[in-house]
Amino acid sequence: MTRSAYGRHGHGHPGPWHGNDRAARDAARVGHRAARQAARAGHRAARQAVRYDHRRERRLRRRGAPSHPVAKVVVVSGAVVLAGTAVAVVVTVVTQILAVLLLCLLAVGTYTFVKTAVRRPVAGPPAPAAPAVVSAEQAWRRARADFQRVRAEFVAHETDPMAVLHRPALSDVSVGSTARFVDAFSAAQALDTDGYPGEPCGASYVRAVDQARRAWRAAVEAADRIRLSGLAPEERRTVERVVKLLTTARDSDSEPERLAAYARARSELDRLDRAGVVYLPKPARAQLDAHARGELPGS
Repeated sequence: MTRSAYGRHGHGHPGPWHGNDRAARDAARVGHRAARQAARAGHRAARQAVRYDHRRERRLRRRGAPSHPVAKVVVVSGAVVLAGTAVAVVVTVVTQILAVLLLCLLAVGTYTFVKTAVRRPVAGPPAPAAPAVVSAEQAWRRARADFQRVRAEFVAHETDPMAVLHRPALSDVSVGSTARFVDAFSAAQALDTDGYPGEPCGASYVRAVDQARRAWRAAVEAADRIRLSGLAPEERRTVERVVKLLTTARDSDSEPERLAAYARARSELDRLDRAGVVYLPKPARAQLDAHARGELPGS
């Protein structure tokens, strides 16, 4: 006998098994609900566990390196290497920056130097200094001072027998330079006055003194070159012997020895003078005669 979905009697009302089906469906729904709740509880627990693990990992990261000794050594070594690398990089960058700055300074300095050298005008020879304005009287006074110096040097030579023997050419007018000096000196001596004579005598005196001064320098240089070179060997030995006698007479403390040396020197010089070998000026001869008579030098 077939059971209808609407009951055993085939009517539209539910049959006696309809209540059991409903209970089963309710029980199934309750089971499904419980399963879903259990699944949700499991999911929540899993999420909380994962969230706990993430929090723990972050706390460990914030606290620092792991507690294992080897891990600490590795971390410290890595930190040292990283710090050294950073320092090296900083030093390299600073060095490069300084090198660039130095090159820039050199470039700027070179450019400035070249620019200045190009713009700088070429320096010509210095302008000659303007000659000082000297009055005629000042020129005359300077010339007179020069002439007095020349005259003092000439007189010192003419009155010293030793100086004549060292420079015999300076007293020999047969030597050209000495003759020119004697002429120039005589011309200046003729124009020499105690006071400024006025013009044109002052200008003439200045020119004469200049010629005498130049001639004196030339005569001295020539006498230094000649010395005894124009004498024969025997005459040169005689002059050298007279020089030794005069040196002994000058330096000796014994009066008899000094007088004897002067006497012998005078005799030798007279012989040379008569032979025309050495010309002894009169002032030098007078000085030698005074010494030979026993007078003290300078008396």
